[in-house]
Amino acid sequence: MIEADRLHVIPLGGLGEIGKNMTVIRYQDAIIVIDSGLMFPEEELLGIDIVIPDMTYLMEHRDKVKAVFLTHGHEDHVGSLPYLLKEINIPVYGTRLTLGIVENKLREHGLSGARLNPVKPRDRVKLGPFEVEFIRVSHSIPDALAIAVHSPVGTVLHTGDFKLDQTPVDNDVVDFRKFAELGEKGVLLMLSDSTNAERPGYTMSERVVGNAFDDMFGRCSGRIIVTSFASNVHRIQQAIDTAHRYGRKVAIVGRSMVNNVGIARELGYMNIPENCLIEMESIGRYPDNQLVIVTTGSQGEPMSALTRMASGDHRWVQIQPGDTVIVSATPIPGNEKLVARTIDMLFRQGAEVIYDRATGVHVSGHASQEELKIMINLVRPRYFVPVHGEYRHLRKHARLAADLGIPEKNIFVVENGQIVVVGKKKAGVIGKVTAGRVLVDGLGVGDVGNIVLRDRKQLSSEGIIIVVVTISKETATVIAGPDLVTRGFVYVRESEELIEEAKERVKEALQTCEERGTSEWSVIKSVVRDSLSKYLYEKTKRRPMILPIIMEV
Repeated sequence: MIEADRLHVIPLGGLGEIGKNMTVIRYQDAIIVIDSGLMFPEEELLGIDIVIPDMTYLMEHRDKVKAVFLTHGHEDHVGSLPYLLKEINIPVYGTRLTLGIVENKLREHGLSGARLNPVKPRDRVKLGPFEVEFIRVSHSIPDALAIAVHSPVGTVLHTGDFKLDQTPVDNDVVDFRKFAELGEKGVLLMLSDSTNAERPGYTMSERVVGNAFDDMFGRCSGRIIVTSFASNVHRIQQAIDTAHRYGRKVAIVGRSMVNNVGIARELGYMNIPENCLIEMESIGRYPDNQLVIVTTGSQGEPMSALTRMASGDHRWVQIQPGDTVIVSATPIPGNEKLVARTIDMLFRQGAEVIYDRATGVHVSGHASQEELKIMINLVRPRYFVPVHGEYRHLRKHARLAADLGIPEKNIFVVENGQIVVVGKKKAGVIGKVTAGRVLVDGLGVGDVGNIVLRDRKQLSSEGIIIVVVTISKETATVIAGPDLVTRGFVYVRESEELIEEAKERVKEALQTCEERGTSEWSVIKSVVRDSLSKYLYEKTKRRPMILPIIMEV
């Protein structure tokens, strides 16, 4: 039952984790959604491509969902949108660049007819009981927005991802006046980005990276390879501008990088000097001191362009002594090992790799503690919910808010699925809806669960043994077998004695079943599995997956 004078704010993703951001705001029978993101799988999610929010709540109330509002174009905010739009055809609102990225993503998913509505900072959209207002913020991608939702109960402000960059590359400074104006009028609830809540001080301006590029390009005599997030349009622009200043040609490598640069140029968010860009295939025509390669792979993704270069497996680029590789990004939590491995491989190939944050080749797109304090002081919300971060980030951000005078009873550190109920005079956390993660593997959405993951983990760590036996339908006696096939357990040619003894154990188990008059396949398989598992553990201290196959003739 939805109280008539209450707002329900329900995070479906982005709390206690980095990624898959999605927030639901409901008033009576009207629902709007802010962001629809994904996260990339951790190492234990073997074979999984992406992770998206559990959207069960939205599916159950599909007739009430009015629209999706996007804060910016990063994957962790728009990546699951195709999966939402496949189920509920609702209008989508975002800035031109954000929708350009979304449109390309929808095309890849074979979706057409989506209702994409471009908005600008300070625009307002009226939908049912809501009036949604868009506010410019700075982030590591152009056209980032905060979103203010005006409702009959009060105003909810969602900051999106932001930092208070006073000298942004595109000169579009955060709309401080609008935030102060909202604070003056009164903000009922604020949801604020917590990613850098542990980091003291201020986040450096994006222009710092441009200065670092200028210094490094001036000192390099060989090829320069720059890797960054494909969506970091300002970073790519600065790399291209610096290359042009030093008389170098630029090749863009990596499908997502090429796509994003194409979209940004088409929409006027990038200005690339004439004759500066060259095709990857033509880099051999230019001397090393006239080349810059801008590539994907800053997160060490196994199939990315930079990783293939590092392993000597790229079609056009072979790393060589004299190359300088600039890693202009920090690892997303969980990617540290992949990034470290790629950097090691680059060093082994003879490249000089610059990857330390202290060199200025990367700055965060998220606000540090002092900026978070400024935002809270500008807005002065009655209630506060930290979002977008792991649990420790949320806790730290909550403490900052309390230090600034927001009463602790008005600060809610919640989990995905918990319902924050907000009224004009009081608020609280009441109940929980279905929330969690949905795993996407190939074309399968949600069909891989804990049991499948457990099997994949066992297969990857212990291997598999397949036991094949042929049994007579009439007499229930063994006609052929048992034959054992192993993969990932032992090298058969060097373990013949173990395999033969294992066959004997299977024969004994089958004989036991025969003596007992057991004809149920499931029972026979269980007896074989248990007997063989016990023997193999005694001999090897390993527990491979054992798959009995019984054929009847």
